[in-house]
Amino acid sequence: MSASILFDTPGPKSRRNTLIINIIGALAIVGILWWVIGGLASKGQMQASQWDDFIQLHTWTDYLLPGLANTLKAAGLAIVGSILFGLIFGIGRLSTNWLINAICSVIVEFFRAVPVLLMIVFFNIFLSRTLEISTNSAMWAVVAALVFYNGSVVAELIRSGVHNLPKGQREAGIAIGLTRGQSLRIVEIPQALVAMLPALIGQFVVILKDSALGYIISFNELLFYGRTYSSPNGNVLQALIVVAAVFIIINFTLSKIATILSRRLSSRGVSKTKPGAAALVGGPAGLEDVEPGGGNTAPTKS
Repeated sequence: MSASILFDTPGPKSRRNTLIINIIGALAIVGILWWVIGGLASKGQMQASQWDDFIQLHTWTDYLLPGLANTLKAAGLAIVGSILFGLIFGIGRLSTNWLINAICSVIVEFFRAVPVLLMIVFFNIFLSRTLEISTNSAMWAVVAALVFYNGSVVAELIRSGVHNLPKGQREAGIAIGLTRGQSLRIVEIPQALVAMLPALIGQFVVILKDSALGYIISFNELLFYGRTYSSPNGNVLQALIVVAAVFIIINFTLSKIATILSRRLSSRGVSKTKPGAAALVGGPAGLEDVEPGGGNTAPTKS
């Protein structure tokens, strides 16, 4: 669908107004940045001595990079767990069995409603005191909390993605001999995942950012190491800016990957037939030759 179908092409006056608004917005952002930097400079926060720690190799090798490794490890485990959790409970919410549907719905809605920070604290106490797990209990508490919360969101994305598919997808699957469950697993869910891929990648970005909440329970992630290193040196603000820049770079990279994957997967099913050529549509039960003029020939049996 072209953009001109969605909205009218702006005229010269609208384009001029849009340009003026963009210029005003850019000037406002520059002004705010200038005000912030000026305020920091007046307090001595922009001096080179406050920043030179972060251009030294040992700062990164001893603190920031190990913290980043722990952040990526926790986020990676949480992403894998969230996908598995979301697939299981997303399919459960689509089940025609009322008991399975009800149980999965209660679990998904419960974990979506509980704050992530509350679950992190709960799992940390549960793992370290109740189960007496002393090895990486903080990391596993963060991973568990992120899996349950974000897995519930992924399950809801899968459910809504399947419901937003054209009804003909399920009918076509049933027409070629698939059961409703097979149609759901083979036809509908793969298409829903492709359609919801940008939202899924966005949720993975949320997982990466929320891993910083592990700082509350002393999980040795990037923010924790940044604060630990900078507190004795009196440049906590600079450390927070550096940590934020690292998160921005990683999240921007994930967003670009999501855009590339979405374009490739969306164009994968588009057939490029030459003008005048006949296209074949149908399933294993029979193929129909669709002529360019709109006329159909009789089905040919396979």
